[in-house]
Amino acid sequence: QVQLVESGGGLVQAGGSLRLSCAASRRTFSVYAMGWFRQAPGKEREFVAAISWSGGATYYADSVKGRFTISKDNAKNTVYLQMNSLKPGDTAVYYCAADLQYPVVTSTPGYWGQGTQVTVSS
Repeated sequence: QVQLVESGGGLVQAGGSLRLSCAASRRTFSVYAMGWFRQAPGKEREFVAAISWSGGATYYADSVKGRFTISKDNAKNTVYLQMNSLKPGDTAVYYCAADLQYPVVTSTPGYWGQGTQVTVSS
């Protein structure tokens, strides 16, 4: 069973930082590419960042490049999204995602977590 559990969301001021975590099963973490998406109120869900199962490749949306960093902790079967220099426009529900194919996890991943709310105040 593929289970993804996000945590780390919260309320921060503009310019601040936040780190999101996504815990996965050993099987999922070892063979699946992982990613992060977000959805703001009234907006379509959009891609944020992705990392290959090996951790050797990463990909970011232009809107977060240089501010966000995706990484993996193999010992904890956890993927992280470090978010720095946060802007009010980053406010959204952030979803962890997984797929067997790295290219697919950047667009239409097969598995999703429940999401965690990130709110950035002005």
